[in-house]
Amino acid sequence: MKSLALTAIALPVLLMAAPAAFAQAPSPAVTDAVASPDRPQADSSRDANRKPAELITWAGVKPGDKVADFWPGGGYFTRIFSKVVGARGKVYSVVPSELVTRRATAGDGIKAIAADPKFSNVVEVETPSTTFALPESVDLVWTSENYHDVYGGFGGPDVAARFASAVFKALKPGGVFIVTDHVGLAGSGDTAPKTLHRIDPALVKAQVIAAGFKFESESKAIANPADTHDKAVFDASVRGTTDQFAFKFRKPK
Repeated sequence: MKSLALTAIALPVLLMAAPAAFAQAPSPAVTDAVASPDRPQADSSRDANRKPAELITWAGVKPGDKVADFWPGGGYFTRIFSKVVGARGKVYSVVPSELVTRRATAGDGIKAIAADPKFSNVVEVETPSTTFALPESVDLVWTSENYHDVYGGFGGPDVAARFASAVFKALKPGGVFIVTDHVGLAGSGDTAPKTLHRIDPALVKAQVIAAGFKFESESKAIANPADTHDKAVFDASVRGTTDQFAFKFRKPK
């Protein structure tokens, strides 16, 4: 009787732990997108550190989705999203106008991707981060390693808060907002975003929840416990291997 009682207690605990223990396998759409020969080698060579298949699977991106990739850089995730969502989907690669003001060529790489027939579902959009105006509502907004720049480089916490609110409005009810970024020390405030290009994860979570989102989950795919969080992300000792958080937020239906 005692062993049966212990089993009855242990089974719910094991079931509760199971989701954290086993990551969801990427769908064929995701694995094919990451393996696509249309991606440049410079992108593919970064996959081991950036974990695109794991993150995109966790985010829930699927064929037919409409996705906005905010501050896409060279288009690393834009290209993958394009292949995942397919002909029935759409990818809005969103370049913040504040960045274009500082560097006129900032969106040129994305314009080139949008003009490439291999990525015909990509649309380049330029918009202020505080309004985040898209042609239509989308299923998912993604920003990778950039929230700290909005927070620390575009005018401070208020600008980042307005950005989060604008993303909320741009999403369909039930839509998802994914934020990944370099981890800053707890309590580092607006100093780390400006000096180290990092941000305290608690600041991001508080701002996004205040915008109306519900926090859903966190992925540890790009975490690195060995990072001490006190070096700039461009420091040779940590560049490309920083500890990063990945948060999933959802707009209530």
